[in-house]
Amino acid sequence: MSAELTSLTWVIALTAVLWVPYILNTIMVRGLIDAVGYPADPKPIAPWAARAKAAHYNAVENLVVFASLVLILNALGISNETTVMACKIYFWTRLVHFFVYTAGIPWLRTLSFAVGWFCVVALLVQLF
Repeated sequence: MSAELTSLTWVIALTAVLWVPYILNTIMVRGLIDAVGYPADPKPIAPWAARAKAAHYNAVENLVVFASLVLILNALGISNETTVMACKIYFWTRLVHFFVYTAGIPWLRTLSFAVGWFCVVALLVQLF
């Protein structure tokens, strides 16, 4: 497996588990029955959990673009130092993004998102 596909696998694995913290908070705050149901007036989750949920949604939204580019590059046989480095950095920026978003650190959240976005742009440039 290429380094880019390995990074994609790690990004997918990360994205697949980002829901756990905010779901655990939902269960703790609302109880299991309301957490898995549709209560008429649900108790609000903790602010950090709401931010974790937003960070997870952001990761899912960005995974679509990242995964598509990695798969296209792989199908075309394009792999070089830029693509490998961009994919590795992308994983770490998504991890940082989740934690700083959850912690409510605005500038680092924006910076980590921007670095990840530049990684996506670097992959896109390799197609042209």
